[in-house]
Amino acid sequence: MRIDKFLWSVRFYKTRNIAAEEIKKNRIAIGGNVVKSSKEVKIGDIITIRKNQIDYKIKVLQIPPSRLGAKLVPLHVTDMTDKEQYELLKMRKLQQDYYRIKGEGRPTKRDRREIDGYLDPDADGDEVSGEDEWDAFFKDLEAE
Repeated sequence: MRIDKFLWSVRFYKTRNIAAEEIKKNRIAIGGNVVKSSKEVKIGDIITIRKNQIDYKIKVLQIPPSRLGAKLVPLHVTDMTDKEQYELLKMRKLQQDYYRIKGEGRPTKRDRREIDGYLDPDADGDEVSGEDEWDAFFKDLEAE
């Protein structure tokens, strides 16, 4: 079975096209060698996949006849990924400090004002108009 079809059938990628694109970007290797989409997968191959900024390693146990259900995937591949890689992924997810709950939608007007106030503290409306600043500048010069 072709590598792109294999990765799609064991549910590593949502579509076969996405799997093929990742292969073109040299993110998939078999036995340490970067492969093309047409590479045939054999039982016992160790596939290295770069996804979500970590390196997954899987070993092929069986070649599936077609796309598998999620419960059947462990019968066809074994996960050999280092525990450190999963810890890195967990740490990266924890570093993303979003104050909004995922799926909450776009920022409200209030959120937008808070963001603008954070970026430009003088944007709270208490500014002195341009003419007043101009006059104050010249008064300072006259006082000297």
